[in-house]
Amino acid sequence: MLFLSEDKKDQSKVPAPTGIMQFENGTLTKEQLDNLLNTTPFEITFIDENDTVRYFNKPEKVIFVRTKAIIGRKVQNCHPAKSLDTVTKIIESFKTGKKNLAEFWINMGSRMVHIRFFAVRDLVGKYLGTMEVVQDITDIQKLQGEKRLLDGQA
Repeated sequence: MLFLSEDKKDQSKVPAPTGIMQFENGTLTKEQLDNLLNTTPFEITFIDENDTVRYFNKPEKVIFVRTKAIIGRKVQNCHPAKSLDTVTKIIESFKTGKKNLAEFWINMGSRMVHIRFFAVRDLVGKYLGTMEVVQDITDIQKLQGEKRLLDGQA
């Protein structure tokens, strides 16, 4: 367990104990990070700088079914032929630095699905890969007015 001192010194310099991953803004165990990513209400896929699929999360509600067989495969072999050219152009625009975001939305039956691709870069702007985020936004689109944190929650 990591105990922080009570003084105001920068604790980011304190090495994380074994089994704990140290990030710029805190620490997590692998179990915490894995479950945090699987709790998100959207699908995340990470494709590295060589176009290889390295990771995907498993949220409760899945729109695009993925199996572990895609890990280590080229992203070009994981998309339908009709979207392959678009995916390739998006990734190339990220690699060249022309873009950092590409997004679109599609109807899937009665549901509206928002798909976003983000360039993942290090602190100096070097391309590290692409993150694809897929989210069903049907219910979000229906929101009106506002709902405060504790309205009807007590």
